Amino acid sequence: MELLDVGWAEVTSAVAHISAIVCPPYQSALSLMEQRVQNEHLAGHLPTRLKGLDEALCGGIPFGVLTELVGPAGIGKTQFCLKLSLLASLPSSYGGLDGHVIYIDVESKFSSRRLIEIGAKSFPEIFLTKGMAQKMSGRILVWRPASLSEFTEREYEQGIPRQHPLGWHVSFIKSLAEFSRIPIVVTNQVRSQSRDEACQFSFQVQRWKETKEDQARYGSHLVAALGVHWAHAVTIRLVLEAKSGQRFLKVSKSPISPPLAFPFDITASGMSLLSDDGIDLTGPDINAIRSQGHSDIINFTGESLQ
Repeated sequence: MELLDVGWAEVTSAVAHISAIVCPPYQSALSLMEQRVQNEHLAGHLPTRLKGLDEALCGGIPFGVLTELVGPAGIGKTQFCLKLSLLASLPSSYGGLDGHVIYIDVESKFSSRRLIEIGAKSFPEIFLTKGMAQKMSGRILVWRPASLSEFTEREYEQGIPRQHPLGWHVSFIKSLAEFSRIPIVVTNQVRSQSRDEACQFSFQVQRWKETKEDQARYGSHLVAALGVHWAHAVTIRLVLEAKSGQRFLKVSKSPISPPLAFPFDITASGMSLLSDDGIDLTGPDINAIRSQGHSDIINFTGESLQ
């Protein structure tokens, strides 16, 4: 009022007018759905060919976000990634993306022989066509960084600023997925849950004492590595676990699917769901990671799968 030398009514009217202009307009659920349909070509999914999982995720691994696979060693994470690599390089006429894959193999677990086997068993009419195996496998680029510093320097070459080690890795990968509109799948190991993590509140201490023996027996004391900061960065978390000698694939975190579990096996053609009907999960089962009987699981060749 003093600066403009106007009355109170004019000032309040001006503030209301400016607020109406700068305030973002509201959107209804219907308008958001209509926008999604119109921009479906920008959304997109990489089908996993696992019917139950694809239905739960509305089409498969989504473009533009991070999808995480979590589980103990040897549970099937690499097998799943090999199959996804083949599906991404599969010609679009056969339901693939007809694209290229960058496979960052930090644990040196990528097996070209296993890749060819999965392809031949999964798509025999395609993969055994003359030249098709070479064409598809040639689209999968495998990089094995010798150290974290080598991986770091490669990202620095792209102009990535030096920030908190985990923070800028997450920011870079999320930005790459979002702006390039591509599916990105990352794997994560598991670690033991400490008492401090399980007993954040006083009422949890007694429960910890009563259940720690059961947790040790069933492996439910395992949690995803890399901590909370990383967990918030991923949009979809798929947990691979073993309970009573049976493997399960769980949709533990997803904005488009309820928590579900699917029993699965690893076969010559990769991961195979034993049922397309997901088992509803509630309470601690959603985030628990079990490895009970995991060492007793044998793959199709009669050898322990690594």
